[in-house]
Amino acid sequence: MRILDGGSLWLDGGAMFGIIPKPVWSRTVEVDESNRIPLATTCFLVETGGRRVLIESGCGHLSKYSEKEQGFFSFGGHWLLASLQAIGLDRGDIDIVILTHLHFDHAGGGTMPDGGGGWEPTFPRARYVVQRGEWEDAVSGHAVMTGTYRRENLEPLDRAGVLALADGPAEIAPGVSVRVLPGHTRHQQGVWLESGGRRAALPADLMPTSAHVGFRYNMAYDLLPFENMVNKESLLRRAVEEDLTLLLGQDPTGAVWRVEKHAVRGYVLGPA
Repeated sequence: MRILDGGSLWLDGGAMFGIIPKPVWSRTVEVDESNRIPLATTCFLVETGGRRVLIESGCGHLSKYSEKEQGFFSFGGHWLLASLQAIGLDRGDIDIVILTHLHFDHAGGGTMPDGGGGWEPTFPRARYVVQRGEWEDAVSGHAVMTGTYRRENLEPLDRAGVLALADGPAEIAPGVSVRVLPGHTRHQQGVWLESGGRRAALPADLMPTSAHVGFRYNMAYDLLPFENMVNKESLLRRAVEEDLTLLLGQDPTGAVWRVEKHAVRGYVLGPA
């Protein structure tokens, strides 16, 4: 597995920690004068069964965002395609793209400018794996999420016929599988990796950073906060029982974590 920089952004700390008060959450994360915290958009590349599988795509090219949006989110100038090119790969070298969900900071790198004022799939040979329910919620602008389900990230994939919609758990490639983790969205999927007896899981925005390890440390963006809490507890318990490594794609301090059970503090994370 290779870890790739998909870009960075800053989001409101209060929104990222929901009901947890700032004097508590600000002990563990950096916060700026606008109350924002830094977030990574880490992506993962796995080569298995003769295929290259890319997991997540980051925010995408800066041209997707207005000047106001660029100021609000304070995007870094880097995006996923530059990270791939840095390791000698190009757009056509990716066979499968797995998107945990379709919010712009996870799906934005899946499309890019087509040179004619429109948008096209960044990876023209790849099949894009998304849960069917997530796709249907995204294209219908389900509930309050219309601003983060952006048309330029969705319509080019549909138009190009590159979507592979999953209905629940599925093996995507040897040692790479997905399963639904409701909470942040109704149909978000996590990605499980297995190789040589070692296992890792990317829970996506079920637990975006190591600072979200507490059961009640949910985001105000979560559509199903109770389900998010329950599924997070289950994931952490299984991580300890099964020696499962966690991949936290939005933690700016690192992507790979181990989980331990502490007698007083509950579950604690440390760099793997």
